[in-house]
Amino acid sequence: MDSDYIGQANQYIEDVLADKVPACVYVKQCVERQQQDLLKPPAGYHFDTDRAERVCRFIEKLPHVKGELRGTSIKLEPWQLFILTTCFGWIDKDGYRRFKTMYVEVPRKNAKSTLSSGVALYCLFADGEGGAECYSAATTRDQAAIVFNDAVEMLKLTPDLGEYFNAEIMGKAKPHTIVSTSTNSAFKPLSRDQGGNHDGLNIHCGVIDELHAHKYRDIFDVLETGTGARRQPVLWLISTAGFNRAGICFEQRTYARKILDHTHADEQYFGIIYTIDECDDWTKKESWIKANPNYGISVNPQDIERLALKAENLPSATNNFLTKRLNVWVNAGTAWLDMRKWESCGIDGITPEDFIDEPCWLGLDLASRDDIAALAQLFKRREDDGKIHYYLFGKYWLPENTISNARNSQYSGWASQGIIEATEGNIIDFDFIEDEVNRVAMEFNVVECCYDPYQATQISTHLSEAGLTMVEVGATVANFSEPMKELEALILDGRLHHNNDPCLAWQASNVVAHVDVKENIFPRKELPQNKIDGIIAGIMALNRAMFQGVKVSTYEENELFIL
Repeated sequence: MDSDYIGQANQYIEDVLADKVPACVYVKQCVERQQQDLLKPPAGYHFDTDRAERVCRFIEKLPHVKGELRGTSIKLEPWQLFILTTCFGWIDKDGYRRFKTMYVEVPRKNAKSTLSSGVALYCLFADGEGGAECYSAATTRDQAAIVFNDAVEMLKLTPDLGEYFNAEIMGKAKPHTIVSTSTNSAFKPLSRDQGGNHDGLNIHCGVIDELHAHKYRDIFDVLETGTGARRQPVLWLISTAGFNRAGICFEQRTYARKILDHTHADEQYFGIIYTIDECDDWTKKESWIKANPNYGISVNPQDIERLALKAENLPSATNNFLTKRLNVWVNAGTAWLDMRKWESCGIDGITPEDFIDEPCWLGLDLASRDDIAALAQLFKRREDDGKIHYYLFGKYWLPENTISNARNSQYSGWASQGIIEATEGNIIDFDFIEDEVNRVAMEFNVVECCYDPYQATQISTHLSEAGLTMVEVGATVANFSEPMKELEALILDGRLHHNNDPCLAWQASNVVAHVDVKENIFPRKELPQNKIDGIIAGIMALNRAMFQGVKVSTYEENELFIL
């Protein structure tokens, strides 16, 4: 007798919403989305229980391939049943699957590769697709082979399954393709380092395991664009958290979050993120359980307790534990800002024009002519809580050639969205930036424009002659320590706001605070490609805004005015 897969999935929804199963806000939003869809299906779609359960029955016929469970049948857990039944159960009026992209973010050791291999084999053999092209994709051959090789082992351990689907493993010593001769379908690994042109693929299923490891977006784009000729393709993205907030994984995570909180509407995109909440104590067992849905199953409690203790006592191990075992996006090194706090300060939809009459300070960081140039607009306003709040916006410029050849795969995407402005040629035209600063000065209530004299002598002279008050704020500890501390305090207090600019968030995550013997701090970056120019410009603006005739927000009881 078949298991009641739908019943278990629905029970998981109820248990999460009733807090019987510990879950973060993103998981709660995801199950609530499914619950609401079941009560009132989106226009043009309905839930097919047979389709939802078919994928579960198929995967549970497959074996584990590693560890002490090798050779035994897979037993799907309620959280996995929820994901599979939701992703594969919804169809349109023509019988084609609703969800085309599935983004699943879950910490290590939660059986990601096993689930991904099962999904790939289902799409290859049992999805009713003739000539299905299925790929396990990654940046390197070894990474791409993980899901593929697990699938090969699954077939080797269940020869009856291979015979039923007329499956053949091509390449005996080193398998490179699984073929189903009855449907002329194939499954193979695909990697960036294979070389060649991957365009022209007609993809039915594309699996990317550990999406966070992709420094470039080309493999993702190949899979996404390669599904255009299919009526019900699957782009299965599964990953742990990572360090690169400028990468394709964080882009997809951000998109999934916006769907979950109803900022965006996309009925064909499924996203779920297993992690801890902002207020959770990561050293506690309750947090480990919340982030790891397979806690006590494939996630060994003793192992995670050992690693947590190491992370508590060894600061160099903290970020790795948070990222890989609790799915928290942090920096590769010692981060200055708590990025979850930074994210909580974001307000979608706000623009500088919302503060047209408020005092505004500009920060201008020109850097070199082939690098990011940044202009920060910082507004301050007293809000209903009686406190001064700050609102930070960024503008960025890069040469077209830098965008085209950069290691940062997000530059081109940000340029197409208008987040970064591309200037013609190999170097930035400072005259273009000068015109923009003058425009901003004419439109807004600009008090001062702060600038680092490096690379800015000529432009600062021109702007001063145009009537703008220019204030030199050199890159020194004396100029940066106090506003850095103030900026951090404002973020923690929820009084620094931004418009969820992804480029600014990436730069904020790159800042490492250098601390001297007197506990002064200074912003640095670990690697040349980890840009921080927008934050530097914001710190310069805050340097002046803190003391320009308005009380310093750190000292609420003793109002300090610099007249």
